[in-house]
Amino acid sequence: MSGPTFYLLRHGQTEWNVQGRPQGRLDSPLTTLGLEQARAHALTLSGVPLARAYTSPMGRARRTAERVLEGREVPLTVLDDLAEVDAGDLAGLLRAERVARFPELAAARERDKYRTVLPGGESYETAAPRAARALQTIREAGDGPVLLVTHEMIGRLLRLHLLGLTPEQALALSHPQDVIYRVRDRELTASTAGGPFRPVLLP
Repeated sequence: MSGPTFYLLRHGQTEWNVQGRPQGRLDSPLTTLGLEQARAHALTLSGVPLARAYTSPMGRARRTAERVLEGREVPLTVLDDLAEVDAGDLAGLLRAERVARFPELAAARERDKYRTVLPGGESYETAAPRAARALQTIREAGDGPVLLVTHEMIGRLLRLHLLGLTPEQALALSHPQDVIYRVRDRELTASTAGGPFRPVLLP
């Protein structure tokens, strides 16, 4: 058995996304566009025989997952290990506020983004083991196509483990909210706005 095929979604656009405020373990409502993105993902995945689905415990991810799966009998499990990387004291702050309160942080992250701990929160390095744990839990549950609804930062770490990337490669990846990534046999493909899945060139 080759193991599950993973379909990775980032939650739909939120009000704080629009305002440029990091959310981390805090939350804000999905925008009208965010709800539309979830509906578009539902259409893209309508022909995929999903065996099961997993979501971060954050409200924005759970609401996105519920919208994507609406009308389908796909079991949805909340998996705490899929929670976003903890932004700590940065959560909810605008960029100017972040710079004023933590003037050295940008330079530290420029030097070593993977290992720099966000004030009061996590680093990518400290969050990486729980991303690996989440994937192990999902693999142990069986094969078949699996949906994961998560976030930008933890999503980078999921792809790090799924694709065998270096931290530098993983952190160079983004996850637009209108894109579905598919990982199958260590190959990364992506679908935007209901289009076909096409290979992604890794950094």
